[in-house]
Amino acid sequence: MNRRRFFSTLLAAGAAAPVLAQQQPSATPPRIDRLRLDAAESIFGVDFNEAEEQMALNSVNRNLDSYEQLRKLNIPLDTEPAITFRPYLPGKKPTGKATPGAKLKFARPVVPANLKPEEIAFLPVTALATLLESKRITSTELTKMYLDRLKKYGETLHCVVTLTEELALKQAADADAEIKAGKYRGPLHGIPWGAKDLLATKGIKTTWGATPYKDQIIDVDATVVERLRDAGAVLVAKLSMGALAQGGVWFGGSTRNPWNTERSSSGSSAGPGAATAAGLVGFAIGTETLGSIISPSVTNGVTGLRPTYGRVSRYGAMALSWTMDKIGPMCRSVEDCVLVLNAIYGGDGKDDTCTDAPFEWNSISAPPSGGGAGKPAEPLASLRIGYIEREFTNAGNNNNPTDAQRQNATSRQQMYGEALDVFRKLGAKLGPMAMPDFPAGAVGFVLSAEAAAAFDDLTRNKEQLASLTGQSPGDWPNTFRSSRFIPAVEYIRAMRARRLLMQEMDKLMSQYDVFLSPAPGSSSLQVTNLTGHPAIALKSGFIDNLPMAIMVTGRLYDEATVCRVALAYEQATEWHKRHPTLT
Repeated sequence: MNRRRFFSTLLAAGAAAPVLAQQQPSATPPRIDRLRLDAAESIFGVDFNEAEEQMALNSVNRNLDSYEQLRKLNIPLDTEPAITFRPYLPGKKPTGKATPGAKLKFARPVVPANLKPEEIAFLPVTALATLLESKRITSTELTKMYLDRLKKYGETLHCVVTLTEELALKQAADADAEIKAGKYRGPLHGIPWGAKDLLATKGIKTTWGATPYKDQIIDVDATVVERLRDAGAVLVAKLSMGALAQGGVWFGGSTRNPWNTERSSSGSSAGPGAATAAGLVGFAIGTETLGSIISPSVTNGVTGLRPTYGRVSRYGAMALSWTMDKIGPMCRSVEDCVLVLNAIYGGDGKDDTCTDAPFEWNSISAPPSGGGAGKPAEPLASLRIGYIEREFTNAGNNNNPTDAQRQNATSRQQMYGEALDVFRKLGAKLGPMAMPDFPAGAVGFVLSAEAAAAFDDLTRNKEQLASLTGQSPGDWPNTFRSSRFIPAVEYIRAMRARRLLMQEMDKLMSQYDVFLSPAPGSSSLQVTNLTGHPAIALKSGFIDNLPMAIMVTGRLYDEATVCRVALAYEQATEWHKRHPTLT
């Protein structure tokens, strides 16, 4: 017998036993019969013949037994699948070493004397740090001021879930003692901050914005919480989020926009956006799976940085989509985002998606001797900057616009044209570009499939699922149920297609250092969330007294260049100095 025939015979013999076992008649009728199987095929878009269906029945029913056995297994909510997504392609793993908390150069603005509390409340972290380091204000004074504002405006904005007053005052007192003793930890030392309420805080409720979890206490601190504590920052509040990270509606109501309290603050990082914009915290931490940092940053007029996927540990954070969730800062200036990212990024040995890549911030020169803002270390002319031409020329496009919509679109197009002119005046040579011609939307169900898996126990608990605030077709309960009909084969195919999209984006970003788009961006937001690229959104104008924003998107692990370009724009404009007025 030749070798080919030998192995063929061996494989056939080995496979025969399970096939024969599958075809043995059962004493009890199967729960899934051929007609049900035939009906299910139409859901998945396949069509098997009658003989093929009959042959598959035993396996389908046996799988159902396996599913039920797995459902009896207690799988904690923070248990990740035994697979890991990496945003970089083979052979392109970043080199270097992460050094979270390393000293960085940053502009130290001149802060006028005799500022009123309502003026101090809106200062960026860079200015607050100057006041604290020079002992012109104490962390306790600053913390009490923000606590007062959280109590005064938190209910109006529906942005506070839990006020962490006792912890905050203790952390502030500790910061004051250390600063007085000359043990200054850095620019976040003594700065009050707020956490999106999906970050675990030991001994303090972490509600995920959802009724089934409104009394939940997780007995750990998230890595982000630990690192900010180590940097000396003061946690003053757990801030609202859309229930299970969707939209701006949580069990306490709909988070409001401080520019117009009749409007939503978007989501799902609704509370961090509203509280930062309204001067209720020094900065906040949000999360993004598909726009949840960028969108509320735009709506509330704050600067939001979505880091590269895997930049910041998600340990202790609610999982929505294991291959898409990202954590990042929401602040009042670009350099604030830089300082916060510098404190929280890098691996921790608890989140295997974290990549040990360096973050080097060298985009400003030393500030003048009297203080003030530094200047970009290198001109923008040295960078390859693209802009998504279609989004700038069709900003606000509508097929059947009303007169008001037409006027709004004209205003948007003019505003974004002026924003591009600012970059040109800074020396940038802008090149028109387009996103890859790829059906990224067809890959998007990866998110809902993973979310449904994350909250499968909740989905099967009909009473708890019914207690969620949103019950419309676009809300999580329906998404979780409908995602039950996504076959594993199609999910894996989507992940393979995602790899092709990553390759397309790699080709595109080989031509550009960054690219610009109106924020949140219609063509790039989903693509870059699937591929894991970093982006920052910052104010670029106002229409009807509501903030508008531009977005800078960059290469994987190159948040420094993204922020450098954004900082140049920020320093050349005055939009970041405009804040909402609350009554």
